[in-house]
Amino acid sequence: MNHIWILAQTDSSETGPGISSGPATSEDQTATTGESDPTTPGGAPGGDSGSRGFGGPQQLIFMGFIFVMMYLLLFRGPRKKQQQHKQMMQTLVKSDRVQTIGGIIGTVVDIRDDEITLKIDESNNTKIKILRSAISRNMSKDKS
Repeated sequence: MNHIWILAQTDSSETGPGISSGPATSEDQTATTGESDPTTPGGAPGGDSGSRGFGGPQQLIFMGFIFVMMYLLLFRGPRKKQQQHKQMMQTLVKSDRVQTIGGIIGTVVDIRDDEITLKIDESNNTKIKILRSAISRNMSKDKS
């Protein structure tokens, strides 16, 4: 690289030719090599290092928005579903038609502390005992 061309405009307060389009001299090359200028903060050409990119209050607002969305998706959704399931468990009564997490459909015959007896076959009077937590949905209340 024998020639480095710089096209720049100077402020009106500085003296100089304004816009130049010629080969760079040795004093012009300090700006392109990144050597720091004591008059500009941070050594950035132009002196305004804070205006470049995405920073300041916009970045904090964006990060806050991301954290709120993550909270809603990761924590609030499953917790709300768990509360709905718990409420459905508390409202179970005899003769409700339910489906277990294994896909068995039956009618509630007896409810004890943590145990529910289901009647799964009317003709043979077949009954099974399952845990409360094994109930997937209450088909009597859902109507879907």
